[in-house]
Amino acid sequence: MESLEDHLLIAMPALKDSYFDKTVTYICEHNDEGAMGLIINLPVSVTVNQLLAQLDEDLPHNPELGQQVLTGGPVSTDRGFVLHSPQKGWSSSLSLSDDVMITTSKDILIALGSEKAPEKYMVTLGYAGWGPGQLEEEIQANSWLTTPSDNDILFNTPIEQRWQKAAEKLGVNIAHLSSDIGHA
Repeated sequence: MESLEDHLLIAMPALKDSYFDKTVTYICEHNDEGAMGLIINLPVSVTVNQLLAQLDEDLPHNPELGQQVLTGGPVSTDRGFVLHSPQKGWSSSLSLSDDVMITTSKDILIALGSEKAPEKYMVTLGYAGWGPGQLEEEIQANSWLTTPSDNDILFNTPIEQRWQKAAEKLGVNIAHLSSDIGHA
């Protein structure tokens, strides 16, 4: 299977895992050693402002930082990831495509809400991970649809619409898919 880096995984209705039900996951890394991604439509009850206050109580409250933090996945939920539009200068960044970077250092969090912040971003806690061949098996078992990433879905679509919009990108009305699976 070709690498699914910079692709979206769309949970099929039949995927009844309580953690991944109706999720969309941005795949950051996919190779022979496995895969790593960030769920982009599963908010937690913390805003970026509240997260920053937990990191540094001296940071001022910024009304521009009311967006929700997302659960990136069930692995290492104490680690933060910022998926953002390209911008150099952060301590720990990796370019994932021409349009998307990931940064894991605290310096980007502190810059959010200032003129130094990336134009577009989302903050997640934790990540989703798959061992060697595991994601491929799940795709073959009809747990996921895949499509190339779309920055409009990542950064402009409301969180609660991302699952449906990602499926629509494939020409699929997710509401019409059955949760029953079969193999021809």
